[in-house]
Amino acid sequence: MQHLALGIEYDGSSFHGFQRQKNVASIQATLETALSRVADRPVEVVAAGRTDAAVHATGQVIGFVTSNERPLSAWIRGTNSHCPAAVKVRWAREVDSGFHARYSATARRYLYVYYEAEADSPLLAGLAVRERRLNDEAMHRAARSLLGEHDFSAFRGAGCQSQSSHRCVHNISVHRAGSFVVVDIVANAFLLHMVRNINGCLVEIGTGRRPESWLAELLACRDRRQGAKTAPPGGLYLVSVTYPERSFPKPLLPGVLRALDGLDHL
Repeated sequence: MQHLALGIEYDGSSFHGFQRQKNVASIQATLETALSRVADRPVEVVAAGRTDAAVHATGQVIGFVTSNERPLSAWIRGTNSHCPAAVKVRWAREVDSGFHARYSATARRYLYVYYEAEADSPLLAGLAVRERRLNDEAMHRAARSLLGEHDFSAFRGAGCQSQSSHRCVHNISVHRAGSFVVVDIVANAFLLHMVRNINGCLVEIGTGRRPESWLAELLACRDRRQGAKTAPPGGLYLVSVTYPERSFPKPLLPGVLRALDGLDHL
């Protein structure tokens, strides 16, 4: 048996999320169809994170097992030849039987990308979210109140099936690069819509509609009904997954940020 981990990059704009669903396009179904052709038998994959509809990834990791062994190059080139342009395998590695793409991960990192402009950009549609002006420093100061382990019920999406609303945020920061503002958040795991709900609230602070202290107050009240609307999915990227003692290739920044200076720290 060949145990494999693959690094996946995708533009989620035309997909109904990662998880396989009936009668709609998903990243999982797209990859499983392509991988099954390479393996010449059915393949089922497990992902590090089940991203929402229209959410993107540069550092998604999937794992699967197959009895039809192939060279690593075949898993990359062969799979990519059967995938649409919006979904590609970036790397492939053999792993031991104890590896699990979801449960072996100790942290996930997301970036949420805004751009400041008076009008929508057709070139950034679905890839970043427009705001007229954001106070990134106020957003950063407010966001730091989320560091550590907390009950994140105030940022939990309706329909979340997690048994616990407690999560540990390892790092959260807000950076500026010209007209782009990037929210960078790392946690052991995330609740349904948690990152987008946090961003919806940070925008309220960044635009001056709410004070910096509001985010900490919202966290303490544990009531989602007191929060802001959920931020759009198009600005969100799963950029990396942490696996202790494994040296998988470093993911790229989202495409809208790759050419920018001043983001070396991300």
